[in-house]
Amino acid sequence: MNILILSASTGGGHMRASKAIEGYMTQQNKDINVKIVDSLLYISPILNKTITSGYVYLATKTPKLYGKLYDLTNKEHRLANFVTRLNNIFANKLLPLIDDFRPDVIITTHPFPTEMVSRLKSKGEINIPLICIMTDYAPHKAWINKKVDAYIVANDDMVGKMINEGVDVNTIYPYGIPIDEVFFEEKEKQLVLEELGFDKSLQTILMMAGSFGVTNVFDVYENIIDIDLDFQIILVTGRNQKLYNHFEKVIDDSPKKTKLIYFTDEINKYMQASDIIITKPGGLTVTEALACNIPMAVFDAIPGQEEENAEFLLKHNMAVRIKDGDSCRNSIVELLKDEGKLENMKEACKSFDKNDSTKNIFLLINELIANNNLIENDN
Repeated sequence: MNILILSASTGGGHMRASKAIEGYMTQQNKDINVKIVDSLLYISPILNKTITSGYVYLATKTPKLYGKLYDLTNKEHRLANFVTRLNNIFANKLLPLIDDFRPDVIITTHPFPTEMVSRLKSKGEINIPLICIMTDYAPHKAWINKKVDAYIVANDDMVGKMINEGVDVNTIYPYGIPIDEVFFEEKEKQLVLEELGFDKSLQTILMMAGSFGVTNVFDVYENIIDIDLDFQIILVTGRNQKLYNHFEKVIDDSPKKTKLIYFTDEINKYMQASDIIITKPGGLTVTEALACNIPMAVFDAIPGQEEENAEFLLKHNMAVRIKDGDSCRNSIVELLKDEGKLENMKEACKSFDKNDSTKNIFLLINELIANNNLIENDN
């Protein structure tokens, strides 16, 4: 079986979801051949750099403008139509890859390749099952296309919204966003804290700067370290050397014991050792935290998909929103002092059980391939 996964590097979540699928599939059967391709990079390195750099700039430097563009492309607007025309122009550039690899199924984890493959199917260029995996907690028009055979969505709330957009209910599967299986493993919290040299009797806060290394995390840190309660902090800056260096200068004098971490492949370990996570609400980070049953305090949500992710978490009592100054401090104090509230939030996270996501996707892949083979044989 050949599985082609088409993604893009606008944000870290799309590729992480792709790798989670690859990891599970290759464990199931050594004869499964999975190929992950950054579709924009494959089509044109210049196009890839332009789009990814533009995304980073808009999301970090002009978030209000990014939110406006997000809203405009979520409706019938000339900007959305322009993006569609571009995707249609570039769609044929994927054909050499598809012809060479000969996939039995194509999985997309980004809207652009989803639209491109849908276009190729509409023109009769290919007849391969297409699975679209949405990597956020609310749907956006850019993901939705006529020739998608199955949509994997993060939660049940998305189903009705997608039906309203004209999507066939029989193609929507609320399996959850696929993540690495390590996030569902039971870790001994006390052992991890001991490994870090932390006090096993204290509450632990994990702070994450996000995939772009958001500097506002420093303001949040300064707001909570003077809280008159005993707790300890794990601080992950992501690949932001400047932010890491800044924290390195101040944590030794911090009134709260702080473990500073640059980039890590073991974020699951730190999540499973923590009582609260302070983070931006990116789709994959949210999913990983929910898998670890850890309540979130979310900040700096980018208008658009991150704001919608935050709204989902707040609606289902799995997070609180924190802002600057006293508001930030008060929210964290309330969580740390109110054991009942924190426990209720943990239970809400635990009830959102998507640990079978990759397994269900694997079964769906086999079903779609079998059905496609039957149709081709009949013809």
